[in-house]
Amino acid sequence: MSEHAWDRRHFLGTVAGAGAGAVVAGCSGPDGPRRREPGARAVTAENERPGDRDWGLRRGADRAVEGYADRVSVLPGESLRLHVSTTAREFRAEAFRMGWYGGAQARKVWASEAIPGAVQPLPRATGATRTVAAAWRPSLEVPTRGWPEGAYLIRLTAASGEQRYVPVTVRSSRTDGKLVLVNAVGTWQAYNTWGGHSLYHGPGGKGDDTNRSLAVSCDRPYDGDGAPLFTTYEQPAIALAERLGLPLAYVTTMDIDRDPRLLSGAHGVVSLGHDEYWTPAMRARVTAARDAGTNLAFLGANACFRRIRLESTATGDRRLVVCYKSDWALDPMCGKDDTAVTTDWREPPHALPENSLTGTLYESNPTTADYVVTQPGHWLFEGTGAGHGTSFRNLVGTEYDRVGAGGATPRPIEIVAHSRLVCRGVRTYADSAYYTAPGGAGVFNTGTMRWVESLTGDGTHGIPPATARFTAQVTANVLRIFASGPAARTHPAVDNLAAHDPYDGDPVSARRDLW
Repeated sequence: MSEHAWDRRHFLGTVAGAGAGAVVAGCSGPDGPRRREPGARAVTAENERPGDRDWGLRRGADRAVEGYADRVSVLPGESLRLHVSTTAREFRAEAFRMGWYGGAQARKVWASEAIPGAVQPLPRATGATRTVAAAWRPSLEVPTRGWPEGAYLIRLTAASGEQRYVPVTVRSSRTDGKLVLVNAVGTWQAYNTWGGHSLYHGPGGKGDDTNRSLAVSCDRPYDGDGAPLFTTYEQPAIALAERLGLPLAYVTTMDIDRDPRLLSGAHGVVSLGHDEYWTPAMRARVTAARDAGTNLAFLGANACFRRIRLESTATGDRRLVVCYKSDWALDPMCGKDDTAVTTDWREPPHALPENSLTGTLYESNPTTADYVVTQPGHWLFEGTGAGHGTSFRNLVGTEYDRVGAGGATPRPIEIVAHSRLVCRGVRTYADSAYYTAPGGAGVFNTGTMRWVESLTGDGTHGIPPATARFTAQVTANVLRIFASGPAARTHPAVDNLAAHDPYDGDPVSARRDLW
């Protein structure tokens, strides 16, 4: 929902490099006996290989070097093409698989030779949807022979020393028996301002709503460091998951939309720190997986808030992210198929609030508040030492979720953290919640967007570094239990919603949107 700013910290890779694991590496809590299923053994063996701490960015002047891949994901062994523009005479590309690797958090799997550089044109927004597409000539083909499944950053380095990332997923063809980590590519593109336009605003900045795109293309680089939402909201959780040695699978949101059988037999699906934009097919398939006993973890807030449509570009299918949002009446599907109209999931013409899946409702932004534990004996908090009322400074924000009392809220549901805050002048709360579904699945939602960010322990947003020990332990508890199969069988939710009755004027019960 909100705009996100990346800062010099992310751009220069000080968090993404050797310092990124400093706090997480020092956490004894998430360590413990590693699983020995074949999938877990493969993850453990991969992370025992030597890592490369020098995977961060050192320099990155605007437009000095930038690029995009012609595919958001490939199967192991498939090739992809990079489209690169640079002001330098030549550049090189290196591919890093993101993981734990003894704290290095990445392993270099491939490097190119020197490639001739060229400046490619900066396109303008076109059409009624004001879409920016680079349509650049391909610069090189990247083989992925021998690359394990996983999330990758391809680092472009110009001869001048300037650098930029291109994110790519080497996806899993099957997910049965595994925890599925989902790269939220649709959301990455929604916020991508490269070329001056995103789904939020035009070249005039945050106030330029009337010139925002109604459809954004994957055929362009990402802004910032080239992977700002990945490095902020996903990479720290991936490092922790791989450190635990659990059986993992990797997919993107586009892959879930494409393959109706992709989540068959998965033990868990993990939505990472910001996963806002979902197609109807994505939601239907994740819901079906939950109903079949697949656990779901939402490690952020504002998940499944916008309904989108994926369309083709000249490069391939599912490379155009369509979302008319408040201009939904202009969507060509309006009046033809209201289930496909791109707006907020909770809004007409086909309202389906997100909490029926996520357990919580996105409420608003921006805010900063302390995270307050209210169910200290819950299995989620084992090993944290947290007691009733233990608080963690500034962990709630900038967006947050809350459990609603309406009929769409799944039951039984447990509110395990209930954090008082003020947002846009309104007194309210943020909630972490856990519910169990009739098919046996457990579903956990942190209710705060800063959860994954806190794992680095770098003090961002004024969150004390020690908080990383708490969030890492809770996340490890969730991932371990969810990797074992339907969580409701061993950890059923005990409903406590009645203990959190709304107060007079409560915005959730009054069905007010604060934004």
